[in-house]
Amino acid sequence: MIKYAVALIGALACGAAQADVGVSVSVGQPGFYGQINVGNMPAPQLVYPQAVIVQRVAAPPPPVYLHVPPGHEKHWSQHCAQYHACGRPVYFVQDNWYNSVYVPDYQRRHGPPGHDRHDEGHGHGHGHDHH
Repeated sequence: MIKYAVALIGALACGAAQADVGVSVSVGQPGFYGQINVGNMPAPQLVYPQAVIVQRVAAPPPPVYLHVPPGHEKHWSQHCAQYHACGRPVYFVQDNWYNSVYVPDYQRRHGPPGHDRHDEGHGHGHGHDHH
């Protein structure tokens, strides 16, 4: 009976591990939602011309630019906490601008997704001998 219980627990654990599949998307990739740095990029196309702020504070921090899933900006008070932006002025960038302007520019400056600039020239197949 104990062998059966252990086998059942093992099977359930394996099934749970297989069902828990995560996908990581970083800034500068399509499908990323969160704060972006517009820096010296062309002016972003915004969903609303004015910054949105949910919680009034005496001295609000500088505004942030966010790319959020469709509908989040319409019900911002329900979603601002997950972006840590309830007490901040927020400008929502348009999805099309993020994907067609921001992503290509970000990848041009930082390399394609999965490219680690920290590894460049540090002996990873560039003729360096590490004996």
